[in-house]
Amino acid sequence: MDFNYGFKDEALLCTALSHSSYANEHKAEGVECNERLEFLGDAILGFVVGEYIYKKFSSWPEGKLTKLRASVVCEAMLSKKGRELGINKALKLGRGEEHTGGRERNSIIADCMEAVIGAIYLDGGMEPAREFIISILADEIEEISSTVNVLDAKTTLQEILQRDSQEPIQYRITGESGPAHCKFFSVEVSHNGKTLGSGGGRSKKEAEQKAAMEAIKHINDR
Repeated sequence: MDFNYGFKDEALLCTALSHSSYANEHKAEGVECNERLEFLGDAILGFVVGEYIYKKFSSWPEGKLTKLRASVVCEAMLSKKGRELGINKALKLGRGEEHTGGRERNSIIADCMEAVIGAIYLDGGMEPAREFIISILADEIEEISSTVNVLDAKTTLQEILQRDSQEPIQYRITGESGPAHCKFFSVEVSHNGKTLGSGGGRSKKEAEQKAAMEAIKHINDR
């Protein structure tokens, strides 16, 4: 694992990586599970991301900031980053959880990520925790913000097209790639039999929004 942070108290990191199933099997050794650290890390994560986007997108209203934060502080994003850091490989799991695929379960990896954030905070304070969070999420925030910037591109596109036509807008998945836990979808949007735009994303919804954004851009460029 590479957190770009060196723990002074390695026991905190050990606890952050210890799932409840592992702690239950090692009670006699005094092993503590990561749930309390997860609780703390969740609060710190929400605050740091909220503070960061509040300052970065100073003209955005509350609704857009809330939507962006929710898109970043979520199980899918945290589990993705956990895998990139190798947390899934370092997890301490009980035998049953190990045998049922817990090491690749998004919820477990995401919870562990929050526990690690809590552990960094307790070990080094707010600044190291903030630096860790921003280092892994800044690029994701930038990417997602381009989608949030048009709060609902699909609705905007529908409003534009329905000025002159009541024909339905169609979104079609043109491709899927990647493993089950990290899919990438490609989508085309069409109207009256004509393709207006295409887009891709980590979810069908995100891909549809980006396809709608491209369609709006093409319409405005005419």
